Amino acid sequence: MNENTQNNQTAETRITEINDEFKRGFAFIKNYEKSASFFGSARTKEDSDNYKFAYKLAKRISEELKYTIVTGGGPGIMEAANKGAFDSGGNSLGMTIKLPREQAVNPYVQKSEEFYYFFVRKVMLSFSAEAYIFFPGGFGTMDEFFEILTLVQTHKIPQVPIILVGKEYWEPLENYLKQHLLDEHKAIGVNDLKLYTITDDEEEIMKIVREAPIRKE
Repeated sequence: MNENTQNNQTAETRITEINDEFKRGFAFIKNYEKSASFFGSARTKEDSDNYKFAYKLAKRISEELKYTIVTGGGPGIMEAANKGAFDSGGNSLGMTIKLPREQAVNPYVQKSEEFYYFFVRKVMLSFSAEAYIFFPGGFGTMDEFFEILTLVQTHKIPQVPIILVGKEYWEPLENYLKQHLLDEHKAIGVNDLKLYTITDDEEEIMKIVREAPIRKE
């Protein structure tokens, strides 16, 4: 077997694996009509204000609006949101990722689907959600935020609410976007900064989610 044949077989195997992950993911999430996806740091501690707020918010969205709560299924903010949904008696889902260092699924996930490929998992977390709620996080949270923001900006998905919780964390980033991307480099437009909402107001968040249209895709 020559090198080209081996490379082709490797590529075909990977394509098959990716296709299978997409099929499993779509089959899993399509059973839930309305959902809100929560993002944020896996390192957030249970006694932190962000954890407590994510828990309370997810519980209200699940209980009052009957939305399924979807997270990456891990600890931190993900656990807080899943716990809120779990305690409300609603649907609590986890889209987990297979990592070299095993990341345990938090105990409040009722149903989960595991993925090897980060990009497939991100599609599942964003697929047909009625709202995206971001708490402070690290590289992964930023990656997910900018990808979804780009999808909305380029009209690849409808203008779904993107809610950034934690002014102290998100406003410095917004200042950077305004000063460097908008004013200095003209790399984005003024309206691009209106594609998300930065707020710590629980009632404002509930109003945004409540008024978000149900996605049809």
